[in-house]
Amino acid sequence: MGANPVQIGGYLGLAALMMTVTHIPAGALTDHLGPKKVMIAGWLGGLLAAVVMYIAPTLSVFVAGMMLYFSIAFVVTPLNTYLTAVRGEWSVTRVLTTSSAMFSTGSIVGSVLGGFIGERLGLRSAYGLAIAFFLVSTLLFLPIRKRPIEPADRKGRYRTLLSNAALGRFLGLASIALFAMFLSWPLTPNYLQNVRHIPLRVIGTLGSFNALGIVLLNLSIGRIKPRWGFIICHLAVGASTLFLWLVTGTPWLALGYFLAGGSRTARPLVTAQVENLVNHAELGLTYGLVETVVSLTMVCAPPIAGLLYRAAPGLPFPVSLGMIGVSLLLIVRFGRRQSSPSVPVHDHHNLET
Repeated sequence: MGANPVQIGGYLGLAALMMTVTHIPAGALTDHLGPKKVMIAGWLGGLLAAVVMYIAPTLSVFVAGMMLYFSIAFVVTPLNTYLTAVRGEWSVTRVLTTSSAMFSTGSIVGSVLGGFIGERLGLRSAYGLAIAFFLVSTLLFLPIRKRPIEPADRKGRYRTLLSNAALGRFLGLASIALFAMFLSWPLTPNYLQNVRHIPLRVIGTLGSFNALGIVLLNLSIGRIKPRWGFIICHLAVGASTLFLWLVTGTPWLALGYFLAGGSRTARPLVTAQVENLVNHAELGLTYGLVETVVSLTMVCAPPIAGLLYRAAPGLPFPVSLGMIGVSLLLIVRFGRRQSSPSVPVHDHHNLET
């Protein structure tokens, strides 16, 4: 629509900021209103954003729709809160990683279908198709049951949360870990193309292995304890970083892209580990804090990776490896022990659908 590269970069940066700042308010609203109402707002907002982008006559109107679309990333917070409540016999880890795997599967299919439609019928048609999918998704979503709102502590809903030192330490450790795992990833395609001279078509194919890794790692690691799964993600991403930095041969690069999916798998594992650290009346805001930490790492890592790449194209890889090693040592040495469930035993029946 006529945007230059500087404008595109600025719009995407603003979109990332919108994704970051909406999670905490959404978490607080989830605690006060219940997850369903906040999720409905997110679904309807996504539908409206798709309509605005589809009919946009000018760049400014399109960007407004895009900002609205990225801002509804907040829906992850009430969605995770709802899934935690209705998980039944599943562990929190399993239900959150399965949800993440399904989202990634949809992203794979959506990207392929959107590219196919856009190439043959024009990019605007892809947004029209998105409207149809959003509408179907919304209609399927509306009948879900409401969940009872957890009563606040008599001393105040968030007083305990704000003084929760264990949660603060864990989020600090998680931010280091997620940053370390994501640091080398944004400029990996540039490195492979410009330094290793890998053709673009091959790099595009490697992206499919990454998507497959995200799905399969989520589904498999989600069945074990989250702390051990978090450690496995460190090892997987560390091996991926080493392969993509030094090893030659398409099969090894494919394995590197597959294992890089561990960085995405680590995100729901962080959420799963905080569930036992807080009262369920504060779970919405807690999950909002987690998503904010995740978003901040994704905002901060690319420009730092760019500075490292400018100094030396291969530099993001050893720096990432070093940070992954430090993060792994911190987790092994200072990682929290699983506390007893925060929901009383007599309330367990209420968690079932």
